[in-house]
Amino acid sequence: MSFGWEIRARVQFEGDAHVMEDACGFNGPNAWVIDGASQLLEPIGMPAASDPQWLAQALSMFLAGPCLDPARTGVRARLASALACVDAAATPLVGAERVRFPSAAISVAQLNADGVEVASLADCTVLVRTDDGATHLVRAAAADAAVDAAADRAMDGPVDPAERRRLLVHDREQRNLPGRLWVARREPEAADHAHVVQLGRPELMVMATDGAWRAVDLGLVSGPEEFLARTGTTLGALALMHELRCRQAEIGEVSDDAAVLALAPARTPRSLP
Repeated sequence: MSFGWEIRARVQFEGDAHVMEDACGFNGPNAWVIDGASQLLEPIGMPAASDPQWLAQALSMFLAGPCLDPARTGVRARLASALACVDAAATPLVGAERVRFPSAAISVAQLNADGVEVASLADCTVLVRTDDGATHLVRAAAADAAVDAAADRAMDGPVDPAERRRLLVHDREQRNLPGRLWVARREPEAADHAHVVQLGRPELMVMATDGAWRAVDLGLVSGPEEFLARTGTTLGALALMHELRCRQAEIGEVSDDAAVLALAPARTPRSLP
């Protein structure tokens, strides 16, 4: 049997501070959401409106394509293949540059005979309502958690913006090293560090970047179950994202890119010839 997804909603809102650096999509049994990391280091000049935009678009394209090693199966292999393709495409453009290379949070989901397998690097959120009615949340780690913890330890009182930026830059330079945060960049081995969860048969799945999840942080929805319910249709997702943008404007918050992708398994799996 082969497995595939049917779309329920796909909504993307560009943020205030930069061009769209989120991406999402699905093909066959695979689905993904990508959140390009805001650029802090000196740009390296990828052929796009920004370096993170190039990475998000390249990853989305390679995730939609064939796996480099058809003998390997599973969501980890799918992610490793896409990252290896990014590395190959980047080499003629920027050589071996890694530290300044753009990075992204990513979640990839893959349907299989047991249900759906999800792999995540950093802080995209995947919500899955399984056939038994339970709602599951999958997320690897908050991208700036180490920075926030270090800032709390270093400062007595409000964190100085310049000090926070220094910590963010240092953290970005240390990514994809042993003991540090692993993200989607150009190292295929990052897939070995992904947070992987196998869930049962999904009834509905919603994948979201942290810019969209801000609706939960700001209390526009009560939590995962309500977010899933509100974003399971195009009209619902559009309404919630519009409500989010209005709330952010009210409080003077600079909005981040937001992407929401809602999918359900295709009703009739196709038999392979």
